[in-house]
Amino acid sequence: MLVVATTFTACAFESDLRSDSTVFAPKSPPSFDMALPIPPLADSEVIDGVRVFSLTAEEGMSEFVDGVMTTTWGFNGDYLGPTLRAQRGEDVAVEVSNHLAETTTVHWHGMHLPAAMDGGPHQPIEAGGNWRPQWRIDQPAATLWYHPHPHGETEEHVIRGLAGMFILDDERSGALGLPSQYGVDDVPVIVQDKRLRSDGEFALDSEGNEIGLLGNMVLVNGAWGAMLDVTTELVRLRILNGSSARTYDFARDDRRDFALVATDGGLLERPVTTDHVRLSPGERAEIVVAMQPGTETMLRSLPPDLGDVAEPFAFGGNSEFDVMLLRAADVLEPSAPLAEQFAEIERFAESDADNTRTFEVQNREINGQRMDMDRIDEVMQVGSTELWNVTNRDLFPHNWHVHDVQFQVLDIDGKAPPEELRGWKDTIYLEPRRRYRIMMRFEDYVDDENPYMIHCHLLLHEDEGLMSQFVVSDDRPSRNSGMGGSGDGHGH
Repeated sequence: MLVVATTFTACAFESDLRSDSTVFAPKSPPSFDMALPIPPLADSEVIDGVRVFSLTAEEGMSEFVDGVMTTTWGFNGDYLGPTLRAQRGEDVAVEVSNHLAETTTVHWHGMHLPAAMDGGPHQPIEAGGNWRPQWRIDQPAATLWYHPHPHGETEEHVIRGLAGMFILDDERSGALGLPSQYGVDDVPVIVQDKRLRSDGEFALDSEGNEIGLLGNMVLVNGAWGAMLDVTTELVRLRILNGSSARTYDFARDDRRDFALVATDGGLLERPVTTDHVRLSPGERAEIVVAMQPGTETMLRSLPPDLGDVAEPFAFGGNSEFDVMLLRAADVLEPSAPLAEQFAEIERFAESDADNTRTFEVQNREINGQRMDMDRIDEVMQVGSTELWNVTNRDLFPHNWHVHDVQFQVLDIDGKAPPEELRGWKDTIYLEPRRRYRIMMRFEDYVDDENPYMIHCHLLLHEDEGLMSQFVVSDDRPSRNSGMGGSGDGHGH
């Protein structure tokens, strides 16, 4: 067997961590011989035309390191949750039971759905309680995910293990040559960095790091040192950055190209050939990797370009490490060629904007205000197309996540976005002091009582108040918390 040599940067995480005897310090990198766990597809039953799933949040135990047991939380198991899968046009419901000792929520990240079903901080599920959201899948094929969103406690709930994928299919996605056999050549890849205490329990304290907790172990689907046996010429990796603070730059260890085929909100217009993709917390990317028989390649995270941050090393900007090994069989099953054209994306133009808003992100505030559960910050008119100016005023990382809608990046500092940002997005990294102009449309789901969220998906920032609320209305006037200028909330 031809083996492509891989290396692990032993000091990869040193810059992220302070010396602390209470933190478990791996003595050596993993051997990457543990079979990648594949989250099971969630069972469902169609009842009166509605596809019904069941999720139970519960406590369990997991062994991330040999001989070390960690208390974890999961859905329908010890850690993480099953993959929910549905087709565009289907009505779905999820029966959620909370068997934890505290209140949680379940937010459907990236999903277009009514605000009352969104699973944000206004839809709490008490300990021992239940919740049954129901909605119609009305968006293109995409890799979405679900996770808790309790106000002030999201980081802890996600670190403990409550997360899973929600895959959407549509009438076109199965006819484009994309690998599609779940768990074989179409593989969920949930990447999370963790830090354990010396007693094996999760470290939850960010130790004063401005952006939150940065771990010294990288788990994929809950495994440290995971290896995927590849049996086909092409393999599709649905990568989710499920970490609370760390930004990754995914690449193959030999920097060979792969095809980027989809981002947060679904397929790109065509495959993009690249050798790396940067993902901040909450972002997703689907890549298709070509393998040769009898070879290995390591999915690696390179030092991510965080932009003009003050201290890159403090925010993981110097870190480089192996993530997951892909090992090809000596004989591979042939894969269909990828189509040359994928999605048809109707492009927004600046002239389409009915309204323009300005958002300034600084410290733990949006437009000078911290999150208040009782305050509506923005009112969007149903049927309106909006242009938002979003700027990170700090010299450390933030990102930007909008509930309910997928948006397009119009430009960054007046320049066209790179190819990887030309598809539908619901989360985007904000490099310091750069202006991101994004556009979206609020098509439906009028609700003056139940708000959606806008927030930084670095979960410490979210928990400490970097979040605001909006409602979609058909009779309340549009309102923006932006401070003067084009962000005064008035249409053009």
